[in-house]
Amino acid sequence: MARESFIHADGIPSAILSDGLVTIPLYAVSQIVVNEAFHLPAIGATSVRSSVATHDDTVTMSGTLIGPERYALKFSLERLAESAKLGTALEGLTASGVSGLVLITGITVRTDMQIQALSFTVAATRREVIDVSIHLVHMPRPGRANALLDLGTLAVRSMRDFGGRT
Repeated sequence: MARESFIHADGIPSAILSDGLVTIPLYAVSQIVVNEAFHLPAIGATSVRSSVATHDDTVTMSGTLIGPERYALKFSLERLAESAKLGTALEGLTASGVSGLVLITGITVRTDMQIQALSFTVAATRREVIDVSIHLVHMPRPGRANALLDLGTLAVRSMRDFGGRT
């Protein structure tokens, strides 16, 4: 007896995680948390600044892997977390301009992400699903290219939001 999937590929996924070659759409994301911790200069510090990151960003997503594809998605997430540490296809295509994973969600679009922790939970009361928690850390390279990429992403998302309204 063939089972029908709970995932409808015609819908828009809640989050997309990709290394440029392998793309994983996550359809049942229940929560996305973006934390931005800003570094404050020491009291009495000089006005001379170095070109280092001014803040640390983390993204935590909680969701559910559903349907017969849940085991394949779990395996893909585990392989993506491991392979991103060794270098991604996107890093090769951009001559090391962008490294790590690309995360696309409704709240943020980020490149240079690394999976810091994956947590999978299975319960006897919910046999057909795997609950997943993904903790990602933004690991940008120092310099202006990352800021320009963030501005470009903001511009594209703004045009999409305002351009789609009638």
